[in-house]
Amino acid sequence: MTALSFVPVWTLILAAGIFFYVLLDGFDLGVGILYGFEPDLASRNTVMSSIAPIWDGNETWLVLGGLALLAAFPLAFAIIIPALYFPILVMLLSLVFRGVAFEFRFRDAEHKSFWDHGFCYGSGLAAFCQGVMLGAFIEGFQVEGRHFTGSSFDFITPFSMLTGLALVFGYGLLGAGWLILKTEGAIQARARRSARVCLVAVLIGIGIVSVWTPLIDPQIAARWFTWPGILVFSPVPIATAVITISLWRLLDSGSHGGPFVCAIGLFVLSYTGITISLWPMIVPHHYSFWDAASSPSTQAFLLVGTLFLLPVILVYTGWSYWVFRGKVRADIGYH
Repeated sequence: MTALSFVPVWTLILAAGIFFYVLLDGFDLGVGILYGFEPDLASRNTVMSSIAPIWDGNETWLVLGGLALLAAFPLAFAIIIPALYFPILVMLLSLVFRGVAFEFRFRDAEHKSFWDHGFCYGSGLAAFCQGVMLGAFIEGFQVEGRHFTGSSFDFITPFSMLTGLALVFGYGLLGAGWLILKTEGAIQARARRSARVCLVAVLIGIGIVSVWTPLIDPQIAARWFTWPGILVFSPVPIATAVITISLWRLLDSGSHGGPFVCAIGLFVLSYTGITISLWPMIVPHHYSFWDAASSPSTQAFLLVGTLFLLPVILVYTGWSYWVFRGKVRADIGYH
């Protein structure tokens, strides 16, 4: 197997790690964001119990994605991490504080309100930072040779602030879908209302990003709006419209699982659209996956362990969701 043949495998592993993190940790961050809008302690306990068995395991994919980037594409890691140092730092601190708040709200009854706010704000700030990183990544970084040469605050742009807010609402949509799936009664009704608000905001974000992104790079515009790309890639916006209409109707129909599935579909299509726009660049406008790849021997060595661990991660993730399937009840939860 040649060096080039390892790159697609590692690209798929990296893409899968990022997507599973965004999807799985995204919905529990969304639940954390919506958690702050629950009106009473009983409702907050039920919402917390809906993610208690699985939330920390979801972050396994963040570790996998980061290590895959470091090991398989070290040049990209050396450019992206310095460029996004501050939003990464704030995101990690938010995730840590969110985890601490999760544990302490059950053990420090005197300050439960403080930990409740910490869980909500930590979730929202982590989501916002991830959206900011996405926007900065799409816009690209100032690179000379093999080094990032821009400022530590280059990530602060109108576009990155927009994607930050859009992802907060996107995670809110996923979280609302999860609560519709896992809860009943008043909590579910509030989740349906929240899902409608988040869906409208997400659609506005998708629309603006879809117009703005081609303006960043003429090659992206050519890929989407010239022949035959306009035909080949047209299923993406068409499917987005179809899923959006279906989601809105499902929110009114009383469906329990449909809204969550449709929300996942919107994330899949958004992820696909970004991939189409940027492929094959891992450092947009500078380096492709092949340019940034580590040596064949390094990739081969790491691939052996990764292909052993990936099925283990998938099995225990799937098993945890299966074991804790069904509606959450107020009298059964994390204590």
